[in-house]
Amino acid sequence: MATKNDDGRKVIATNRKARHDYHIIETYEAGIALMGTEVKSLRDGGASIADGFCQLTRGELWVENIHIAEYGRGSWTNHEARRRRKLLLHRQELNKLDQKSRETGYTIVPLQLYFRGGKAKIEIALAKGKREYDKRHALREAQDKREAERAMRYRNLG
Repeated sequence: MATKNDDGRKVIATNRKARHDYHIIETYEAGIALMGTEVKSLRDGGASIADGFCQLTRGELWVENIHIAEYGRGSWTNHEARRRRKLLLHRQELNKLDQKSRETGYTIVPLQLYFRGGKAKIEIALAKGKREYDKRHALREAQDKREAERAMRYRNLG
């Protein structure tokens, strides 16, 4: 279900796997071109962006492989669940993303799908893939931090 954040975002879907698999270099907020039944389905909370990725084609940015469930009360005008959707960014941002994504190891991944001001937005990131040992190191740091916080909490209690 959707949750409201402090900055006015009503979050629909989050890609938690992306922060585990990639170093996030820079984030962008992009509009997303949707059909009417897709917007209604998003308002019901039916979306998943876990397997999504972005691709630049002929100067336009497209997000692929994100799942927006078909609208339950839709008719023959309903949409396909996993179709390509165009992202709306400024030309300077597109050029910068195109230049960086051509470098080895860089990719563009979706992080969050949300509503802001009644409009559907998607947060995308320029990211660089993590190696296996980087992932283990990040997990170990998070576990050590949790253990330290737990120890401090018990120490302050008694």
